[in-house]
Amino acid sequence: MMVRTIFMSVLPVLVVGVAFVQSACVPLLVTGAVVGTAAVVTDRRTTGAQLDDEMIEDKNSLAIHERFRGGEFHINVTSYNGIVLLTGEVPTDSAKTDVEQMLRSTPKVRAVQDELVVGPATSLESRSNDTLITSKVKARFIEAAKFQINVVKVVTERGVVYLMGVVRHDEGAAAAEIARTTSGAQRVVKVFEYID
Repeated sequence: MMVRTIFMSVLPVLVVGVAFVQSACVPLLVTGAVVGTAAVVTDRRTTGAQLDDEMIEDKNSLAIHERFRGGEFHINVTSYNGIVLLTGEVPTDSAKTDVEQMLRSTPKVRAVQDELVVGPATSLESRSNDTLITSKVKARFIEAAKFQINVVKVVTERGVVYLMGVVRHDEGAAAAEIARTTSGAQRVVKVFEYID
């Protein structure tokens, strides 16, 4: 009876596995696992810090969305090694203060870099342009090959490129220069922790 129960539990996994093999999705599945593992291995943050950063971002993004509803709010929360970057737009100074205080009271947050702008929320076109700038900066990081790409996190808001990470001074300088000379970048703000 126990063997049958184990077989019935394993059967769905086998069926899914066969489906992947037959549809040629195994290379994608395997590649994704390898890339994910490589990113964790080369990340200078501990695995615990990486999980903490995800929790900080997810928990606060949800809380902000629930508390500050409406089209006049556009708030992004990015955490790297417990340092939180706030970007986006809020309608009032008091809303800006409230968001920052919310983040500062979050467990595992070591510091907050508040770059929120008091003003109207950006358009979809502006946000799409920011996404394009981020992609161009990352592509240029890969092309330059001066550091491991996952040691620098790139966030772009209103054409301003924010660089986060745990880096050596030479890596930070190289990343800033690449970002500064990327088409569309208006300004570069370094939110680095230096290890040398």
